[in-house]
Amino acid sequence: MRKGTASIRAEKITHGIDILEDSIRTIDSALLNIMLMDRTARKNILWATIDYEVLGEGYREFSEIMPDAITGVHATLIQPRIMKTHNTRADRTRNKAEVFTPSWICNKQNNLVDTQWFGMPDVINVEKGTTWKTTVEPISFEGAKGGWKNYVDAQRLEISCGEAPYLVSRYDSVTGERIALANRIGLLDRKMRIVQENATSAAEWLTWSQRAYESIYGYEYQGDNLLLARENLLYSYIEYYYARFSQMPEIDLLRKIARIISWNIWQMDGLKGVIPGSCKPEEYHQMSLFETDYLDDGILMCPGCAKGDIYRHTGIYCRIMDWRSKCSSSYISILKGGNGCGKL
Repeated sequence: MRKGTASIRAEKITHGIDILEDSIRTIDSALLNIMLMDRTARKNILWATIDYEVLGEGYREFSEIMPDAITGVHATLIQPRIMKTHNTRADRTRNKAEVFTPSWICNKQNNLVDTQWFGMPDVINVEKGTTWKTTVEPISFEGAKGGWKNYVDAQRLEISCGEAPYLVSRYDSVTGERIALANRIGLLDRKMRIVQENATSAAEWLTWSQRAYESIYGYEYQGDNLLLARENLLYSYIEYYYARFSQMPEIDLLRKIARIISWNIWQMDGLKGVIPGSCKPEEYHQMSLFETDYLDDGILMCPGCAKGDIYRHTGIYCRIMDWRSKCSSSYISILKGGNGCGKL
């Protein structure tokens, strides 16, 4: 397989644990555009935070994140939580309840999922207090709920995913320490390990690594966290591909994986099921004399916001893709039990 313009080595994309948007753009300008897509709105994802408003009009809370706003002179603007200032982290904890989970706790909780799947503990690794020892022998599926392909296809969702530490563990989101590829503990990392151990040909590896990505979901409110989560998934794919084939993936393959990521890791107000900031008052709502539930400081509210009813919002309900049936569903329709496109 030829390297083409993707022959830039994987480690050149990062600045410490941070993935530089400039470097992604250098590999392929369309790749960064895909990573910024909101598939529901067919626009770019939103900042959905006031942290960057001091920089001007294009950085308002509900402005779209445009490529030029995070490259060039702003190439290091979006950084992982551990690299943000103490005041910014404190403000996010206070205002958005943003608290990131250390990798050893992510590992412990992900191990509980695998214990149920395999019918026994200590399959992927053995916990050692606040660390772990990765098992060396190939994973056996004897006594498991299904074979290795069933494991890869099993759908998993990380709610309010932040930088997606439960899905991929490139680094500890609390300490910033890099984690070696062989010792990673994310739900997607585990699937990729299974693919590495069981795919016997390049074609089989490509098929099942893609299916692993199609099976992993997560949503996040704040746009900078969402982009970091997407980048962590994309870069993890590059690393696993590099470990298997000793070269970078082709541009077309990276675009395909990025498209999957842009569908599966989506921006959403998790309490409402809609794109952040998209709720508006009902245009023709007629209020009775005693109907005050729809008012907030005298301003007419969206009925879903007023009543706390996730099914009555006037905002744009988010859609996600079921890759096996090749159709998308609204998130709230899945909460109701699905509409024929499958369930998470």
